[in-house]
Amino acid sequence: MFTLFVVLVVLFEAFETDTSPFLNARLGDNVTLQCFYQGRSPHISWYQQTAGYKPVVVSTIYKYDTKATFHNHFNNNPRFTVHHGNGRYNLNISNTQLSDAATYYCGGINVNVMEFEDGIFLILKGSNTDVQQPVSESVHPGDSVTLSCTINTGTCEGEHSVYWFRHDSGESPPGIISTNGDRSGQCMKSPESGSPTQSCVYNLPKRNLSLSDTGTYYCAVASCGEILFGNGTKLDVGGKILVLCSIIRTAVLFCGLIIFRMIYTIRK
Repeated sequence: MFTLFVVLVVLFEAFETDTSPFLNARLGDNVTLQCFYQGRSPHISWYQQTAGYKPVVVSTIYKYDTKATFHNHFNNNPRFTVHHGNGRYNLNISNTQLSDAATYYCGGINVNVMEFEDGIFLILKGSNTDVQQPVSESVHPGDSVTLSCTINTGTCEGEHSVYWFRHDSGESPPGIISTNGDRSGQCMKSPESGSPTQSCVYNLPKRNLSLSDTGTYYCAVASCGEILFGNGTKLDVGGKILVLCSIIRTAVLFCGLIIFRMIYTIRK
């Protein structure tokens, strides 16, 4: 079962990573997790945190070494390698397996303080389950909206553990906002004869929206031993109003400058 987990992250300017917190791949793919470190720490480490468990050290490398040291069950595992140079310490995972689906952090110790990057959630997709979400929703402040998540399953049966995450435009990692959610009706099986496929719809109602609700909402589903994410629904609250206000402010400022210029010319 997909267990609720808490990620403690300290943000520092020493690290630079991609803005997206998710890396999508399929089972068997080769992936590269990027980390660019500019701090003073001589030792750089990679950590893996599987949902519901404490972080474990994947590898450690000294800034001037040519080879990383791997720890725990990653030791002597040829699927994991670290390539570094020019401040980059990239973790490569080949032939990805379900056990690799986790959050990965690049970190270093600087003056007895552990520094972490934002973290990268490696999402591995198989062939049995598919998660779909609408691309975007545009609403006004005070409105209500219902975000939906459609889960299409294949041969795997049983209940799904469904979670909703929200990621705003800031640097903070996604935060969990809801577990399961409202299911719309019953899970419907495919009308095709002999087909095991069924579809379930989960809803996340949002009421009395404000500008702070703007962000991308992801539906996460634990099913068939996999943790899958939808592509996310981008919720834009008051986008048109903000554009209109910006145009009005610009027009008022322009008119003010013209009036000031006219008064100055007349007095002169």
